[in-house]
Amino acid sequence: MSDAIEIVGLVKKYGSISALAGVTFSIREGECFGLLGPNGAGKTTLIRILSTLIKPTSGHALVAGFDVVKDNQAVRTLIGVVPQAMTSDLDLTGFEAMDIYARFYGMDKPSRRGRIDELLTLVGLKDRAKDLIATYSGGMRRRLEIARGLVHKPAILILDEPTLGLDPQSRLVVWELLKKFMSMDKLSILLTTHYMEEAETLCDRVAIIDYGKIAAQGTVEGLKKQIPEKDVIELTVMGLDAQKGAQRVNTCPGVASCAVKDSTLIVAADNGANAIPGLVEALKNMGATVTRVVLKQQTLEDVFIHYTGRPIREEEAKKVSFLLGAGIQTKFGR
Repeated sequence: MSDAIEIVGLVKKYGSISALAGVTFSIREGECFGLLGPNGAGKTTLIRILSTLIKPTSGHALVAGFDVVKDNQAVRTLIGVVPQAMTSDLDLTGFEAMDIYARFYGMDKPSRRGRIDELLTLVGLKDRAKDLIATYSGGMRRRLEIARGLVHKPAILILDEPTLGLDPQSRLVVWELLKKFMSMDKLSILLTTHYMEEAETLCDRVAIIDYGKIAAQGTVEGLKKQIPEKDVIELTVMGLDAQKGAQRVNTCPGVASCAVKDSTLIVAADNGANAIPGLVEALKNMGATVTRVVLKQQTLEDVFIHYTGRPIREEEAKKVSFLLGAGIQTKFGR
């Protein structure tokens, strides 16, 4: 597959502050790529560069082969952007908000009407098209803004914290909506998020950005395998001395270590889900009864902590406009 976005050595400085310090990654056509990082990591700066709002200090970024600096007009027609803060005008109806946006891209009236009807139907807002946006719920507004970002049929959709502040049910609705759009077209998505479950659900690959640098990138499962920590399995046993059980478990394939706490064996394994049947069978062969099994697999949050030294939720996500930036002083908005 060809690259929808190619970023090489991207640097952005505000005086002595480096918002981006040599970022390099690519997004394939039809791929959903997640960008994870704490506030101030450089995510919003990157989005502003890709949206042609600011120029990089050095390095280059290509969108569908077009340079964001030299070919900014072409880039703008190829991307749709859904910022963190909801920007739809509450005094407009859903249809009017979509129609104005479509006019910005020079779409003629028949094309606009057909595309708006199609999108509003897909996002479940066709029956509310003539209602004021002020009467919409948060989840409805977010669905409208995603539809608005797709009205001109962009090749690439940039989503900056698309479900921030939504309730769990609305978040699930947005996820299903994005999956639907990805399956319908060769739509490429760049997604920034603070929700690890969101990244695991939607993204083909992810990159972790911290202090303006890419700390790690790859598939979610691939990144989990890179960290030294193991899956943890807790096995509660009866009818067998736990220490003898631990000695036997330590000889099983894939087991890195086994500790004992009361009548529970705490096992560290490379692949916990695959290891459990063999462990249970080995203990049963010794005459033990396994009464409880708990598996704690490595998560994307564990990967993030490994590479950044802190959980992503340590700093609460902020609703900010990608037009202004966030994370450091306003004068040098990141």
